[in-house]
Amino acid sequence: MLWRVRTTLPDRPGALAVLAGHCGAAGVNILGLQVFPGVEAVTDELVLQVPTGWGERELVLLVEGSGGRGVRAVPCTEGALADQPTRYVQAARRILAEPAGFPEVVARLLDGEPDRAVASDDGQDSMELRVDDVLVQLRRAAPFTATEHARGAALAELVTDVLARARDGVLREPAAGRAGAGAVPDYVVEGSSVSAVAGGRVVGRAELRAGTAEPGVHEVTLRVDPVWQRRGIGTRLLTDVARLASGLGGAEIVLTTDAGNQAVLPMVLAAGLRSRIRMAADRLVVRIPVHELKPLRV
Repeated sequence: MLWRVRTTLPDRPGALAVLAGHCGAAGVNILGLQVFPGVEAVTDELVLQVPTGWGERELVLLVEGSGGRGVRAVPCTEGALADQPTRYVQAARRILAEPAGFPEVVARLLDGEPDRAVASDDGQDSMELRVDDVLVQLRRAAPFTATEHARGAALAELVTDVLARARDGVLREPAAGRAGAGAVPDYVVEGSSVSAVAGGRVVGRAELRAGTAEPGVHEVTLRVDPVWQRRGIGTRLLTDVARLASGLGGAEIVLTTDAGNQAVLPMVLAAGLRSRIRMAADRLVVRIPVHELKPLRV
């Protein structure tokens, strides 16, 4: 069985050799190693092959007995042995090909294997990466190292540059040749929802949902007919429903979707709204403050 183990070792000669010696004596094979340098300590991530019957408890005791602190151990697959520079190059290529997929790509890159995802927020570390006015927030159990913060920031700068160059091209298809080409929908406010109406038919809707546990926070559902997507309708609906929430005394709106939804980042960027995009497990959560927005006139 393979395990991914992270630990902090004192930054002194021989510290890693002690750990390697203890692993060898216990029949634990070190298959992979990443080193994240620090000032007074070093964070090491190891992929270990362990004897039958070993679990998290045995691994934690082994590493702590070798001088390690802050030990975290999770099962992993052979995918954890992939060459790290290669993974980052591949991630950069995916971002260049589809910048809107940045939240999912960077989350997978820095969170590791899917089975490392932790359902609870207790004890999780976070990283915030800025793309224009949008903060993409990642969370995981193991603390992010300074090296990983630098790598994440570099990827965020890459996607910012790519989006700036491609926002009016790659991310928006021309309307010609599609159903309703050239049509401009009307936006109708009814109660707690905003609808995009074209030819007497609703082609998109954003709605505020009541019942959240947080005072002043409104959950939002937003959908645009696939035929009418990539025309700025989702962006307009998001902006209008945010202003609608402001007029109702709200402080923030929350939009939750699948982590693989690549329409979210360009939609939020185009809206020009300050926001935070949080990645955790297979969910993507967008939080947008609305209390300073001009209320929507209804």
